[in-house]
Amino acid sequence: MQSYSIFSLARHALSGHKNWRPAWRAATPRRRYKVIIVGGGGHGLATAYYLAKVHGITDVAVLEKGWIGGGNTGRNTTIVRSNYLWDGSAALYEKSLKLWEGLSQDINYNVMYSQRGVLNLGHNLQDMRDIRRRVNANRLNGIDGEVLDTAGVKQRVPFINTSADARYPVLGASWQPRAGIARHDAVAWGYARAADDLGVDIIENCEVTGVRREHGRVVGVDTTHGEIGADRVGVVVAGHAGVLADMAGFRLPLESHPLQALVSEPLKPMLDTVVMSNAVHVYVSQSDKGELVIGAGIDAYNGYGNRGSFQTMEHFLTALIELYPIFSRLRMLRHWGGIVDTSPDASPIIGKTPVDGLYFNVGWGTGGFKATPGSGWVFAHTLATGEPHSINAPFSLERFHSGALVDEHGAAAVAH
Repeated sequence: MQSYSIFSLARHALSGHKNWRPAWRAATPRRRYKVIIVGGGGHGLATAYYLAKVHGITDVAVLEKGWIGGGNTGRNTTIVRSNYLWDGSAALYEKSLKLWEGLSQDINYNVMYSQRGVLNLGHNLQDMRDIRRRVNANRLNGIDGEVLDTAGVKQRVPFINTSADARYPVLGASWQPRAGIARHDAVAWGYARAADDLGVDIIENCEVTGVRREHGRVVGVDTTHGEIGADRVGVVVAGHAGVLADMAGFRLPLESHPLQALVSEPLKPMLDTVVMSNAVHVYVSQSDKGELVIGAGIDAYNGYGNRGSFQTMEHFLTALIELYPIFSRLRMLRHWGGIVDTSPDASPIIGKTPVDGLYFNVGWGTGGFKATPGSGWVFAHTLATGEPHSINAPFSLERFHSGALVDEHGAAAVAH
């Protein structure tokens, strides 16, 4: 564990940080590894870390075409929750949430996980029936959850519009107290440093251009740094999963869409929870800097652009003002977009592929950030053993053939 006195911190600051040890090595790729992980976002770095820590496999390279955390890990709204409906999803996201609760201590890096709770609003009788069903299902799976009425919502968010004359009146909400937000870049940096400390090579600016196969088995990848061999390859990317699958000779049931969000000018602390609404299709939280982080669902069109349409932005800002008239004069400071791969049942694909030794962990849609620790933990098990863990077994590619889908459109309908 690293520790610095105030004098050493001052010395490093005055030297322009020239003698400050980098958080991770700028590794030069070797010609062969036991495991290659394609994708240096939170999920890929978490996979590398748990491969090394839990399974003792340190002969690992993480290949990132850009910079660490520069993809969807740095282009999301940082919400963490586990209140999903189906047993398979509940187990996966709850495993992740439990890892979140001890993550800063585990990787010796403050990921700023704030358990401020998440409200999912209900605006009609069917919404409330669905909320009660989901909360009851959560409780049966040992996951915290409550059903609030209008007064309960108003107590937690006093400035929300609960007028009976509203176009979408607030009838209540589900409430998960253990949910919250975390700092996305800290998650990437923390996992990168922890994996590097265990001997994992992290190689940035190294784009995979091909998947090498012999006799139906993966033997390595082609990259902008040349050919790199491997016994097993795990692909953990967002936005271009279908492109990587095409390189390996098969197709995935995924569509890529832009997903956008906005950040407002800073305000004094006023919103100490996360509020989401499927009906008016917007969600909002307040960052530690005071900015409101605002977003909604994916843009309807397919694309690889890191920006969204004006129409979608206008829609979720209109929804924001519907719920919070107090925000009507706020100025927006920043806008960004990411690329999300969405599957037919709004659940990820984690496991084997038609190519022996090649594994995919993709298709997280709008729910990837919250699953980062759990995703890495189960995928590390899959790469280490060659078989899925019981937690990620329901999320195999085979389910689209068998029909055993994990349909989470209801729980994931409003992005994150």
